[in-house]
Amino acid sequence: MRLQPLSARVDNYIWVLRNTQGRALVVDPGEAGPVFEAANADAFEPAAILLTHHHADHVAGAASLVERWHDTPVYGPDDDRVGLPMHRPADGETFTVDDWSIRAIHVPGHTRTHIAFYVENAGNSPVLFCGDTLFSLGCGRLFEGTAAEMENSLGRLAALPPDTRVCCGHEYTLANAAFAVVVEPDNAALRHRMKEAKTMRDAQQPTLPTTLGSELACNPFLRCDAPAVVDAVSRRLGRAPAGRVETFATLRAWKDGFAA
Repeated sequence: MRLQPLSARVDNYIWVLRNTQGRALVVDPGEAGPVFEAANADAFEPAAILLTHHHADHVAGAASLVERWHDTPVYGPDDDRVGLPMHRPADGETFTVDDWSIRAIHVPGHTRTHIAFYVENAGNSPVLFCGDTLFSLGCGRLFEGTAAEMENSLGRLAALPPDTRVCCGHEYTLANAAFAVVVEPDNAALRHRMKEAKTMRDAQQPTLPTTLGSELACNPFLRCDAPAVVDAVSRRLGRAPAGRVETFATLRAWKDGFAA
């Protein structure tokens, strides 16, 4: 299988996961053009379109793809703001597309109806299409959900196997790294990831996919129990946080106002 991020808009990625039969999962097509170009160049057609949430930079190109490939099934959130006929999988529902087994995981927080897709295929590392819930070294803003919802959603993703390839919706790694290193300046795994990401971006390469194991080692939003993270939040609050949710909420609010 071939996993490819297609650049779109300013810093979005449309994800394409292809099999050897010329078929592909297309995830969060905020524009149709990059998908058309890739399909023409590499002779594939969509087996399914997966949408993680209703924001236009993730769904605006889907209608054009369906117009070209009429029989392509669309899977997405149970949200009337996505104006397409589609399947709306329940939380934990597993469905099959070609040789992929796909599990929908409801992850409210960034939006109230956000979902992620966990994709398995025999002989390959699993893939997580997480939209704007989990980013490399960060997480999404809380536009509609609560801190408790988002912390729980991230915990569900963190429980997946560490070799899971994490496919986020945006190229935010270096910006997130600038905040993460303020929270955990002595985290060697984080320092390594920052150096690696800078090298990639200097070469105009994507920093994604990352792995869940890497994120568990250096993403502060997945490390709300780590002593260094708790200490940083305690200094921010002037007292110890009451628990994981307050630690997360403090980190998220801190990041919202952070300038490198």
